[in-house]
Amino acid sequence: MRVIFGIGNPGIRYESTRHNAGFLLLDYFARKKSLNFKAAAGEYLEAFGKIDVQDYVLIKPVTYVNNSGIAARQLFDKYSITSEDFLVVCDDTNLKNYILRVRLSGGDGGHNGLSSIIYHLISDQFPRIRIGIGSNPPETALSDYVLSEFSKEELEEYQNTFYKGSQLIEEFIFGGSKKMLEANSILMKSENQNNPNQNI
Repeated sequence: MRVIFGIGNPGIRYESTRHNAGFLLLDYFARKKSLNFKAAAGEYLEAFGKIDVQDYVLIKPVTYVNNSGIAARQLFDKYSITSEDFLVVCDDTNLKNYILRVRLSGGDGGHNGLSSIIYHLISDQFPRIRIGIGSNPPETALSDYVLSEFSKEELEEYQNTFYKGSQLIEEFIFGGSKKMLEANSILMKSENQNNPNQNI
């Protein structure tokens, strides 16, 4: 079983906020695969699918970002998975808007959702897809910025980002972290060729 774990806040109020970029990518992927999220026994919503012979489940916690690790711990206990089968999808203020990057491990980078997962799993050795949402303007607190909504125009631009992200998720489901990392390298080369002066 592969687990693709989005980070975000539950409820309509936060649906289109920057902090919910992880949820938005999972929603995009679910629509692409005609999957529906349903309530689970744990602190999360789930949507099951299969690519070839590989089963997977998309996860959206029903706790707030700061408590994302509760659902993560429940999933590890339920499926007896290893970190190789667990992919986290989250926003990142250290990356420009629309940029995607993959990491196979590492610290929380100041992200409270990642911090909670690391705390509850007692490990930072799990892969993640980071979705750039840009940094907060000097006059805006970080907490206010990540909870601000994307504009309609921004969401339209992010559709291409989510398309690329869905490709990375498919590679992870089918071939694990190594295949996802290879696909990410190809995407990065393409971005650099199209935007050679882009500062990420």
